[in-house]
Amino acid sequence: MATRLANLVAASEQPARLARFWSGLLGWQLTTESPDEAQVQPPPGDGCDLTLLFAATTRPKTAKNRLHLDLASTSGENQRETVARAVSLGARPIDIGQHNVPWIVLADPEDNEFCVLEPRAEYANSGAIAAIVLDAQDPARLARFWSPLTAWPITADEPAITTLRNPAGRGPTLEFLRVHTPKHGKNRLRLELSGDHPGETDRIQAAGARPLGTTQPNAPQADFTDPEDNEFRLLLPT
Repeated sequence: MATRLANLVAASEQPARLARFWSGLLGWQLTTESPDEAQVQPPPGDGCDLTLLFAATTRPKTAKNRLHLDLASTSGENQRETVARAVSLGARPIDIGQHNVPWIVLADPEDNEFCVLEPRAEYANSGAIAAIVLDAQDPARLARFWSPLTAWPITADEPAITTLRNPAGRGPTLEFLRVHTPKHGKNRLRLELSGDHPGETDRIQAAGARPLGTTQPNAPQADFTDPEDNEFRLLLPT
């Protein structure tokens, strides 16, 4: 039995509009577009295995997201070009208390925070997205929970941040960044896992996940929260 990271899902008031923004910014393909859901997929050469899904919601964004994307750059000029492209597509610079840092913090058209990083050697083979970053009060604990579910090993464990990396060495890392504020309310962005056997629900609960609601027999999905109450979904074979 095994699970793998399949999707990053963002609740969106205008899924098609937000998908078009991210498709244009990342250079990924917009494969599905409807009022209820839109989907953006990376090209084969990018190295990312995740699909971006935008699901309709009427719930407005009211607080900083606990999950955000860091975008890679190959040079200072490339970083500036990415920022300029993001702004031309509808993003805006924001101040979240970052002070004097070499990366640029932006918000997409629905105010979801993301960063355009300065060139870093560790992201040389990452593709467009350098990292998926999740706020955590205990980064090491959360990384130990997610590592067996993703089959991604822990590659860096520091007091402020713990990192998982796809064994293939391509695509974004999954990083848990220490914060001191607890989670409040439902996350606007969440991860989805794909499982190959219904028994994965038991394994996930044994690892420390809490089920949300009751999963019916032969259901195509099951919802959980991780040890810090971040929502995620397991997609099951039907």
